[in-house]
Amino acid sequence: MSELSLKITNEEKHIPFTPEAKHLSISEKQKMAEVSKQFESLLTSMMLKSMNQTSGGGMFGESSFGGDFFDSIFQFEIADKISKGTGLGVADQIYKRLTGENLSTEVLNTKLEVIKKPPKIEVTSSNLETPVVKPSNQSLNRLSKYEDIINHASDTYGVDKNIIKSVILAESSAKENAVSTANAKGLMQIIDSTAKYLGISNVFDPKENIMGGAKYLSELLRRYNGNLKFALAGYNAGPGNVDKYNGIPPFTETQTYVKRVTGYLKNFEEPKNVL
Repeated sequence: MSELSLKITNEEKHIPFTPEAKHLSISEKQKMAEVSKQFESLLTSMMLKSMNQTSGGGMFGESSFGGDFFDSIFQFEIADKISKGTGLGVADQIYKRLTGENLSTEVLNTKLEVIKKPPKIEVTSSNLETPVVKPSNQSLNRLSKYEDIINHASDTYGVDKNIIKSVILAESSAKENAVSTANAKGLMQIIDSTAKYLGISNVFDPKENIMGGAKYLSELLRRYNGNLKFALAGYNAGPGNVDKYNGIPPFTETQTYVKRVTGYLKNFEEPKNVL
């Protein structure tokens, strides 16, 4: 079958192209595949209905009792079977438009399910030559109030709880109402556009802020294959700058930030002397 051409008159109102498909999780790809298949099924059903109307009698004839109803059921079922099989190629084109990749059998044959507890992300740069940075007792006391939320975020997104704690300390000193000069807000200092992307409705709510920040950290860690320094630099300066400089950008603020967070992390990881 020749490649289907989708008419796009306004890119913002139609299907966006996603060049970052390699960073999508298998679950996200499966959801896009399912949506693409459902759209093809709907389109196929509409085509079958149009063909039946053209033929005049439908599948069960004009005089059959309940013919219209059973026609609709059969059209839907046939369309569903067609889309789940080889299909018409519509779903493939939509999926490629959404992800930039071809719709593979691996994505289609893997059962779609929500991963409640992903595997812990292996960090490749935890043993950094960074001096220990000890947080103040006041900030640690504030941080202790969010222990349960931090543990939940760690379990949900596979990010080490001490990394989350270190970011919170570096970002806001564990002050939930903190606002920066750049209008970053809350415990993990999330700007409005990032909050919207992460689905945060109230950025000052500790649970939403920590869960959203941990989710973003997990995305960055996976994007940089567990490289903690790159992920932290992306959190501070944006992943675009990390990609541009192929590492930590030459910004004093970002370089200081990475050292500060890793210094806090080293403090948490240090064995404590017990008397």
